[in-house]
Amino acid sequence: MDDSRKLKICLVGDVGVGKTSLIRRYVLDVFDDKYIATIGTKVTKKDVQIKNPKSGAMEDVTLLIWDIMGQPSFREVLREAYFYGAQGAIAICDVTSKESLNELRYWTKAMTATTGQIPIVFLGNKCDLKDETRVSLDDLQMFAKKSDGKAMYTSARTGYNVDQAFLSIVDSILDR
Repeated sequence: MDDSRKLKICLVGDVGVGKTSLIRRYVLDVFDDKYIATIGTKVTKKDVQIKNPKSGAMEDVTLLIWDIMGQPSFREVLREAYFYGAQGAIAICDVTSKESLNELRYWTKAMTATTGQIPIVFLGNKCDLKDETRVSLDDLQMFAKKSDGKAMYTSARTGYNVDQAFLSIVDSILDR
């Protein structure tokens, strides 16, 4: 797959929203309850075959999925290197925390300062915690609309919508 197109996708969101868990579910199809904070950044690679939305042809694509620690102090330190060359982003909030949705404003602002306008998919993760949900899908969609992004609920625990979320951002990138 050396001739495949490479796409850099950055994940953004606060500490504990499930960025690493979503990557692990998507790439390895596993979920682990143990929380281990990401230190600095981590890049995970996944090769996919996807139908190009423009040409309709199947295409080999290598996803370079960038994960960042969610601490605000690192936003400034890592920002330019982390976001440099990103072609798309997945912005994640925890549906049990309204604050994590509001924080996405700062994340997306920090990102677009480096990348300019790029496709973004907004995820409300942990939707399996139905009784604790504080962020409605409507809230998320209204938020996403401001960035011309798509919005969906996901659960790294159950795998709900995880593949769709990653395919959605790839589609948006290829459709540009």
